[in-house]
Amino acid sequence: MLSRSVLASCRRQSNVVLRRSLATEVASEPSSSSQPVPPIRTRRPPRAVITTAVVLNRSPILTRTPSLFERAYYSYQARIRRALHSPFPIDFYFKQGSLLETKFNLEEKKRERRAFGGRFKTEEEYVSQEKAATDKAAADQLALQEGEDNKLMPRVHEADTSRDYKSLDRKGKRNIYLLLQTLSDGKEIWRFPQGGVEKGELLHQAAQRDLYAECGEQMDTWIVSRNPVGVYKESALDMSLPEPKAEKITFFFKGHILAGQIHPDPTTISDFAWLTKQEIETRVEKDYWEGVKDILSDY
Repeated sequence: MLSRSVLASCRRQSNVVLRRSLATEVASEPSSSSQPVPPIRTRRPPRAVITTAVVLNRSPILTRTPSLFERAYYSYQARIRRALHSPFPIDFYFKQGSLLETKFNLEEKKRERRAFGGRFKTEEEYVSQEKAATDKAAADQLALQEGEDNKLMPRVHEADTSRDYKSLDRKGKRNIYLLLQTLSDGKEIWRFPQGGVEKGELLHQAAQRDLYAECGEQMDTWIVSRNPVGVYKESALDMSLPEPKAEKITFFFKGHILAGQIHPDPTTISDFAWLTKQEIETRVEKDYWEGVKDILSDY
């Protein structure tokens, strides 16, 4: 019995010693094979280049031509008003048999025909042709004395027929915008007037300064707001490149030209044009158009 107990105790001690040696070897393995790992240094992205641009607009100077539906609606409203309105008191305002009364009657007939159509006739039209010719001659003489024979200017300007894209008189019924042609990276491109931002300068102040620097000061302009109406990122930042290029961000400001004309700097600007939204799409780059199309007016 004594020998068995001694053998059991020896076995337990040998197992404890074996487990301690294994634990020491496992714990010492990483310390012997580990080496100092250098810290990972992350590259800082280059600072973005911020520029400002002015969407210079000339507002419409002519009323828009109404559509077929609009003309039909206005004619219908005119017929209703003429059918329901009280008769005009001619005897109170005009002396009977005077030239002013004759002129008013002729103009009133024109208005009636315009409202009810050419087949509409009044009782006064069943007079002799001699009296009608006499009344018309008297009315024409009165209009000549009062200077009412001046013809209206045509709604289509010479700049439209001659395709003068530099004239502010073209497309009088549309919104037109200033576009500049310049050299960028060895390529001729069309863009809005733009420039950089100086240190400590507000964005709308930089936009006004860059506009005068590129287009001259021979014009009266107005920057609508201090807040930009749009933003365009020319090139996205790609940190996978060995030398990533800085991101270019352009803030657009809305402006109006009130008087004058631009005189661009010939050293940087090769050409300019006043264009509608549809004409701008055909001249600018596709990416540039996607960034500015929602800023422009459809009409």
